Amino acid sequence: MNRIKISEEFSDIPGGRYKKDGANSGEEFLEKCLKPKFDNLKGSETLLIDFDGAYGYPTSFLEEAFGGLSRIYGPKKVLDKLRFKSDEESGLIEEVIGYIKNAKKNT
Repeated sequence: MNRIKISEEFSDIPGGRYKKDGANSGEEFLEKCLKPKFDNLKGSETLLIDFDGAYGYPTSFLEEAFGGLSRIYGPKKVLDKLRFKSDEESGLIEEVIGYIKNAKKNT
């Protein structure tokens, strides 16, 4: 199964939006983890994003990572290919789906 457990494969203390904001940013996660694994999906494969095990997620991290992926590929493709798991933080999945659906193209 294609999977990213953010707390193990990236950081258990996610940071801010951009790399210039400090360590473990959403921009860094998008570039180093999320986009490469997304790009390697074949056919009907999906990618499970496991949010459990981290000490919380700043909204700027989530928007930059998942909204950023949506700005690259469009919300339909992203939502078709990603699956989410969050047993520790209720409401997190709906928040992330909102960032994907509402991501605005950079102008």
